[in-house]
Amino acid sequence: MIAPYTAAVDVTAFDGRPFAARRVRLAAALGDAPALFAAGAARPRNYLANAYPYRASSHFLYLFGLPVRDAWALWDGRAWTVYVPVPDLDAAVWEGPQPGVAELAAALGCDARPVGELAAALMRRPTATIAAPDLETCAEQGRLLSRPIRRGRFEAIDVPLVDAMIAQRLVHDEAAVLELRVAAAATAAAHEAGMKATRPGMRESVVRAAMEAELCARGMTMAYGSIVTVHGEVLHNEQHHNVLDARDLLLADVGAETATGWAGDVTRVWPVSGHYSKTQADLYDVVLRAQQATIKAVKPGARYLDLHNLAARQMAEGLVGLGILRGDPAELCADGVMALLFPHGVGHLLGLDVHDMEDLGDRAGYAPGRTRAGEFGVKFLRLDRDLTAGMAVTIEPGLYLIPALLGNADLAARAKVGDRLDRRRLAQFDDVRGIRIEDDVLVTAAGHEVLSAAIPKARDAVETVMR
Repeated sequence: MIAPYTAAVDVTAFDGRPFAARRVRLAAALGDAPALFAAGAARPRNYLANAYPYRASSHFLYLFGLPVRDAWALWDGRAWTVYVPVPDLDAAVWEGPQPGVAELAAALGCDARPVGELAAALMRRPTATIAAPDLETCAEQGRLLSRPIRRGRFEAIDVPLVDAMIAQRLVHDEAAVLELRVAAAATAAAHEAGMKATRPGMRESVVRAAMEAELCARGMTMAYGSIVTVHGEVLHNEQHHNVLDARDLLLADVGAETATGWAGDVTRVWPVSGHYSKTQADLYDVVLRAQQATIKAVKPGARYLDLHNLAARQMAEGLVGLGILRGDPAELCADGVMALLFPHGVGHLLGLDVHDMEDLGDRAGYAPGRTRAGEFGVKFLRLDRDLTAGMAVTIEPGLYLIPALLGNADLAARAKVGDRLDRRRLAQFDDVRGIRIEDDVLVTAAGHEVLSAAIPKARDAVETVMR
């Protein structure tokens, strides 16, 4: 299906060499087995002409770099061909001049053909594919390949392609690392702007606007819906209507997406008053020490599940020291007591997707032979692989006072909480709802590099920025 209008694509300054190199590597892994990739279609918000901002499929962007709406790419076992809509007068009227088929071929460094020729090219041999993110394009994939295409499900013919993409995208090349650095730098500017903008009496939306303005000014967008909230206990809270009180902590989970689709993902928590209270400081330092210890352990060969367990154990030790938890920290973690306060995994892969390759499910996040655990807390861990140089991950431990968890008798019984959680002592920290500290970390041959290190997180450094 050809959409009414094509996406505006600037090919004038495009360097296609890194993408051509990726295609060479993928072709070597596939051999003569054909593979089809979809850029995807625009998705309307409420009617066709009022669409969400277009973003091409990450797999297509990884291999070609240009967000050509409704484009397809085919490896036929011998060469790559991109099939693109032919620009028409309507596109020029509404979106300006569009690159033609020949211009796209020159920019991409491979053959390009009108999209109408794709069906005939696919009639020759059975072809593997990866489902597009939008349902309309999935349906078109199914029609083209004469089989159902379902997101998150792979037929036997698709598995070698999926595994080849995972293997390649797990380890970032030089061009990808550069983009991750650009995303981290923009994300740093956004967080500093948010800290400086925060004042009691304003709405969360004002701080959010200050942060997102830094990204828009750089020609970027958000890698995900911004979380800027005084209700940090709601893990993915995207409401921004609350008024900031001087006793509040503001949790900001905001990350840039570069023009070519690469993500930043950072969380910081700062006091609306400009100064952490004693109780806020005590819990904040528990999370910070756990995060720093976990980042220090990031290196080639480290198992990500072990990093998660390290973060949980470090926080349990800190909470025992504060008198909130009682008992052996390792046992508190093993029994699930710690998960009542730290219910999510310590992080995830980072790349073109903020949760990189999550459209491929646990096949991407979990190494062969490893499966997601069923226990509360650990079951939300998105990644369990041994780290290798070139991988990028987030490290984001958190402490949350979530009434639905702390008041859940079934969870408490399963965790054998008993008197190991001192609820009276916890109630003394009533000016804390949620604290998460997150950084983007690149695994290097020597250990690691914190890409988001420029964003303050020590308490005195945060307070200095807010003055």
